[in-house]
Amino acid sequence: MQQGLASIILSAILPGLRPPHCPTQEKCKEASDLQLWVLYTSLLLTSLGLGGIRPCVVTFAADQLGMSKNEVESRSWNFFNWYFFSLEIAGLLALTFVVYVQEHAGWGWGLGIPTIAMALSIIVFIIGSPYYKKQKPEGSTLVRLAQVIAAALHKRKAIAPADSGLLYQNKELDATISSNGRLLHTNQYKWFDKAAIVTVAEKSDSKPPNLWRVSTVHRVEELKSIIRMLPIWVSGILPIVAYSHQGSFSIQQACTMDRSLSPSFKIPPATVSIFQILSILIGLILYERLFVPFARRFTRIPNGITTLQRIRTRYVINVFGTLIAAMVEMKRSGVATNHNLLGKPTAVIQISVFWLVPQYWVHAMALAFINVGRIEFFYDQSPESMRSTSASFFWIAIALGNYAGTLMVSLIHDYTRKGGGRNWIPNRNLNSGRLEYYYLFVSGLQVVNMMYYLICTKFYSYKALEEVSEGITEGRAEELPTAKKTPSKSNG
Repeated sequence: MQQGLASIILSAILPGLRPPHCPTQEKCKEASDLQLWVLYTSLLLTSLGLGGIRPCVVTFAADQLGMSKNEVESRSWNFFNWYFFSLEIAGLLALTFVVYVQEHAGWGWGLGIPTIAMALSIIVFIIGSPYYKKQKPEGSTLVRLAQVIAAALHKRKAIAPADSGLLYQNKELDATISSNGRLLHTNQYKWFDKAAIVTVAEKSDSKPPNLWRVSTVHRVEELKSIIRMLPIWVSGILPIVAYSHQGSFSIQQACTMDRSLSPSFKIPPATVSIFQILSILIGLILYERLFVPFARRFTRIPNGITTLQRIRTRYVINVFGTLIAAMVEMKRSGVATNHNLLGKPTAVIQISVFWLVPQYWVHAMALAFINVGRIEFFYDQSPESMRSTSASFFWIAIALGNYAGTLMVSLIHDYTRKGGGRNWIPNRNLNSGRLEYYYLFVSGLQVVNMMYYLICTKFYSYKALEEVSEGITEGRAEELPTAKKTPSKSNG
């Protein structure tokens, strides 16, 4: 990631690596192939670094605090709320201090400050590393899932016993991947239970079990947990598709609107996103301090409402957010039409930039529900040995949604340009477009997605966990010899 940030700085400050400045936004020289390759490579390196950090840092931090049921209920605050609160504080600094520096000192310093901050964070992490709680690596989680599938396929013709207590369990074998408790057998996706069937030959064999031929109930349930979460995960992609370009469109809208706070000061266009960040910060505090205590009186749930209810609330709110964005754009384009400014991309339309605040506020309320709800859902419902993997689902959905959103915007741009009417999303002159149609279109997509999500939640069952306690017995579960394990090195 550090290499990617350094490369982006070079592409911004070296004249040969960027196209010339074009203040008029007319007949601008496009970037060369070399300049685009340098930029794309820099962004790729940065993305690879973020892809390694984001899924791990939230689960690693949660593990430091302890997230068992008793530990969560004993705290008066939600870790995931404050994790996203800190992320928004960082975003607030980026949109105020860093943008101010970029506007007055250039892109070199604007991009250099985050690079320096990242280098300092690496140093702090290394210094604190000896004091962190660390779990020893126990092999690839993907390999364990593959072993369950392979074992089920190998025994596809076998008939699972009616009594699930006769399926294979091994407390010692699963000890390192179930420190908070083993997963209990569930009746969903029972075909995978074939992986835990113990054959006569395996009973009589004194060798340690071949995990490609037989898996414990806990490992089978790990796979089932991942499969159960997949439909919920898919429902999170389309809202990102709908929302992926709203931030950039809002900045384009702000460029055409009156941004004056005084005769001598104007809000920089990139800074208008501060309204959303401030709204999210306020929303997280209100949710934590007002909504949760109020809801807890009726639901008796420590977090006020369940994670699935929290996600559903966001989907409902977000539909209203895009509808408000469509109405604001109708107002903005209407003023531009009345003043004959449709053909003037650099003209300032006499409408205040504060018209964008309501849509930022509504979307912020939605994000306050879903970001925390989804990451908490993936952390809580995933097997404990796969929490980083499951947390990566959150970021993968965002990545896929942004890629799909880019494709959707490109298709809408090309289709409406060839349709003979006004292009919904023109390249440079937003005044001549029909951005409100785009917002109405994505509102419809979100309604469809919300219906799909409601169907998914109707059939979803939460994982069943056997809490760690003294005196837990295996009942009549089949026991096979356990392979001796060699000490593993810490992953740091």
